[in-house]
Amino acid sequence: MGKRRLEDALKQLNHPIEVTYRSYELDPTMGRDIKESMYETLAKKYGMSIAQAKANVERVVQMAKEVGLDYQMDTLIQTNTFDAHRLTLYAKTQGRMKEMTERILRAYFTESKHIGDHETLTELAVEVGLHREEVAKMLASDEMSDVVRADEQTAKQYGVTGVPFFLINKKYALTGAQSTETVVQALRKVIAEDEITVLNSQDGLNCDDDGCEIP
Repeated sequence: MGKRRLEDALKQLNHPIEVTYRSYELDPTMGRDIKESMYETLAKKYGMSIAQAKANVERVVQMAKEVGLDYQMDTLIQTNTFDAHRLTLYAKTQGRMKEMTERILRAYFTESKHIGDHETLTELAVEVGLHREEVAKMLASDEMSDVVRADEQTAKQYGVTGVPFFLINKKYALTGAQSTETVVQALRKVIAEDEITVLNSQDGLNCDDDGCEIP
């Protein structure tokens, strides 16, 4: 949802902005095959009832609908996402990170696919144009693990504790489910600060390493 709001914000700005995705696991200790539902996990984690957990999740589902996303939380399959992160970073080396990220998110939130399963991840990778055998080989190894860990270490240094987290120019941060308009305002502020205003006229003395040019 945070990703979609950022994309909507970028459409409102007439300015080139480069977006880079980074790896971050909400729960690195989670196993690959989880039998309990999202509601059961939330109820246990926050000490609430199943009904309260469902009510909280339903609010998120409604927020997602507002930006055109279809979250199917009743059938969502919880799993460890480390391999999914490895795959997205591998896709980056092939120029397909944006497509891979979008495909995995849709598979997880909307299609209730098991994104911790290597076969499932391989099929998703093929859909975005990656080579089946190369992806399967990568997933079977520990390739890209160091890159994921490096991203997570960087996140720790920046004090990231949840998602979404937008780091702008390595200086400004937007955290949590901010509105599209808030993201637009923040980006406009940063863009304005980055612009250089020339205060002198072009008739002045121009100097460089080779000396000065007198107009």
